[in-house]
Amino acid sequence: MPLPTLSDHRKGLLLTAIGGVALSMDIPLVRLANGDMWSIVGMRSITTVVVTLVIVCLIRWIKGSWPAMVPGRAGLVAGGLYGLSTVTFLLAVFNTTTANVVFIVAFNPMFGALLSWLFLKERPSMSTLVTMVVMILGVGMIVGDGLSGGNSFGDAMALLTALVLAGAITVGRASRRAMGFVPLLAAVLPAGLGLANALPAGLVIENPAWIIFNGAVLMPVSFWCLASGPRYLSAPEVGMFYLLETILAPIWIWLIFSETPPVMTLIGGSILVTAIMAHSLWMVRRQPATEQAPAV
Repeated sequence: MPLPTLSDHRKGLLLTAIGGVALSMDIPLVRLANGDMWSIVGMRSITTVVVTLVIVCLIRWIKGSWPAMVPGRAGLVAGGLYGLSTVTFLLAVFNTTTANVVFIVAFNPMFGALLSWLFLKERPSMSTLVTMVVMILGVGMIVGDGLSGGNSFGDAMALLTALVLAGAITVGRASRRAMGFVPLLAAVLPAGLGLANALPAGLVIENPAWIIFNGAVLMPVSFWCLASGPRYLSAPEVGMFYLLETILAPIWIWLIFSETPPVMTLIGGSILVTAIMAHSLWMVRRQPATEQAPAV
């Protein structure tokens, strides 16, 4: 009996789930590498670019044609946003706690809902609007605690990362084009910036194997999966899979480094996670069962 093929919606769910799990290991590997920020940015990004070019050449050799890499103007815009998000994300990692970073970046789906409303005319549901209000409360608690703890710059970079990522996802959603290679090739922007700042004094990375593995394996997998998701899912749905990093990254950090988040971060993060999970479950229950396409 032929196996049914996955519907587009289920493809999107599977891709973004894989991407979210892979992304959750990013911060722990950055911390394990133990290096200067610009050295980490440069090494992580240049390995991603090199691996991407190797994959593209292999596809060209196997299929006899080049894969779609940067689809027109939308691809350039999305690439610029993905490149910027890498820099702001690592600025956040080096200037505030891991829990603050992942909980604030979890605001991404709500930014995605707002941008989709403004530019794609995809009006968010009442449940989404209520969730946004609750998430603003949670982020406010984390950022307020960061201000008193001297982490305001790192928290601001995390919030900017959430906005920039939401913008990149929205551009991908609007274009409906294949964007899987865009964030990978866009790593050339942070690679150039990082190496330009680090090389005059020399790369400073105590354990480079961790950051090379991160840039060569985990980042290509996570970026490609998450950038491909908007072909099948809405921008808020894709953004919600960044919640996997929000949940898992603090656990990895706690297991590896015994780093316990501040109380206000845990409270605000719990509000964020609860709000997004409740909204996600509500959306899944409302999502009609998609008919499976017949196998060819």
